[in-house]
Amino acid sequence: MTLRFYDTASAEVRTFVPLVEGKASLYYCGATVQGMPHVGHIRSAIAFDQLTRWLTYRGLRVTVVRNVTDIDDKILAKSEASFAAGFQPEPGEVQEEEWWALAYRYEREFLKAYDTLGVSRPTYEPRATGHIPEMHTLIQQLVDRGHAYPALDDSGDVYFDVRSWSKYGALTRQNIDDMQAAPDADPRGKKDPRDFALWKGSKEGEPTTASWASPWGAGRPGWHLECSAMVTKYLGTEFDIHGGGLDLRFPHHENEMAQSQAAGHPFANFWMHNGMVTYEGEKMSKSIGNTISPAEMLELASPRVVRYYLGQAHYRSVLDYRPTSLQEAAAAVERIDGFIAKAKARFSRDGGLLVENTGSSAAALQAFADAMDDDLNVPRALAALHETVRAGNTAVAEGDDTGSSEALDAVMIMTEVLGLDAVQQPVEGGGKEHAALEVLVQAQLEARAAARADRNWAASDAIRDTLAAAGVLVEDGPDGARWTLKRD
Repeated sequence: MTLRFYDTASAEVRTFVPLVEGKASLYYCGATVQGMPHVGHIRSAIAFDQLTRWLTYRGLRVTVVRNVTDIDDKILAKSEASFAAGFQPEPGEVQEEEWWALAYRYEREFLKAYDTLGVSRPTYEPRATGHIPEMHTLIQQLVDRGHAYPALDDSGDVYFDVRSWSKYGALTRQNIDDMQAAPDADPRGKKDPRDFALWKGSKEGEPTTASWASPWGAGRPGWHLECSAMVTKYLGTEFDIHGGGLDLRFPHHENEMAQSQAAGHPFANFWMHNGMVTYEGEKMSKSIGNTISPAEMLELASPRVVRYYLGQAHYRSVLDYRPTSLQEAAAAVERIDGFIAKAKARFSRDGGLLVENTGSSAAALQAFADAMDDDLNVPRALAALHETVRAGNTAVAEGDDTGSSEALDAVMIMTEVLGLDAVQQPVEGGGKEHAALEVLVQAQLEARAAARADRNWAASDAIRDTLAAAGVLVEDGPDGARWTLKRD
């Protein structure tokens, strides 16, 4: 086993050797909870969920930390706008909402989206507002080392001195003189316009609840500082992997790396960044109306289909959305589910080896593993998955129990690694009763899918009629059958 990942800092694919044998530590940037999750947020979470699952499958005990930025200029601005006279809330927004209530409301929306699409909960998910003392400690270390200074205009701000750190710009391979000015504070208090804020002094008109006492005056942390303080607290001053979207490389991750290393911390051994999502080749933009949200995707397709679509490309590549994208993903998922349904119906079981896997499926599993080891090459891994599905269908058709069983076991392993088994299927209501009903109905739908795959229309119709008599309505769609309870 040789795991190899692309490291943004060195701009090369390197062999991954955990800092602690048998363990892996991963920190990836979560949400700034100032609005609903967009498709880029969810793609990033799915990419690092796939990474986590693969590291776990390879036998490593993985500690995952994903932060929540719950104090930020944008959060305060949105909260302030909600109190403005004449403010007309958009769907989901609230009139007169405190910043902390707004942040928590959107944090729940992110968790809902993550859970729905099968993104595993991290080992820990710290909020920035819960780690102010750690941030003070880091700032003081930087001041003591000569890499930070209080603002020259007595505003209460504290800045990182970029010219004091000779390696500044190393992550994105930029020269300081070619960089844009940091837009996070008034440049009058800075030695250099590119110096970025570690601490922001309280300003007139800002809520007192968004301010904490500090040695440099009341205020709140800068965005970049938050991540450095939190990752150090939970993963230590040196850890295996730091991840996030490609748009975070500069200035966020550049600044994180600079301030952490300037404080004497080795910091991340690997930097991994996922690519962006475009709309028919163009950058998504609300202003031109070419956006699609995760919620909108879930109105068009099931969670498994949306997960498949958002996780199908290589994590470093651009993922382009087109109006037919979900239909294509639905067809792929349907092929997988059709085989699983037929094979399960044949063996009346849920996975688990019936025979030793030594045939063609073993080769497919090896091809899958080789692809995932090679910088998490999901497209190649999916090719191995679909090849196994084709071989499994042939084995079922030919009555080859050994081949069918091996293929089913291999497909179940692959779908688990890719997280396609972890999404939440929509269920009306809640509680244990509905959970039990979901299991029972899904079993019937799988038997029906197997009957349809064998063109046994009489059996398929009989299952549908039985469910209808019990008040369960079945609707066939491009992403498979979905069910709802008949309303009185």
